[in-house]
Amino acid sequence: MQMQSRIPKLTETSFEGALLWFSELQVQKLMFHPEDDPADVRINSNGLPTFTNSEVAELRFLMGELESCLGYEQVIEAAYPIFKNVCSLPLDA
Repeated sequence: MQMQSRIPKLTETSFEGALLWFSELQVQKLMFHPEDDPADVRINSNGLPTFTNSEVAELRFLMGELESCLGYEQVIEAAYPIFKNVCSLPLDA
């Protein structure tokens, strides 16, 4: 039996698609900083990995797709407002 992935589908490799994808990660409480390897992301309450090995592979693939289409800086910019929201930090003026 194969488990369904918790990782949202990436519908398009555009800035807007990346923004939507990061938003969906946040809604599912799976948001991570795009500069971090998903394998290193831990659940704060118990220190266990947030993602399974298959989810790590899926996230690495999707991040690679975004970076190859948008470039590293654009991926970071797309994640920026979502990550700031997760951390309860104000957006830059």
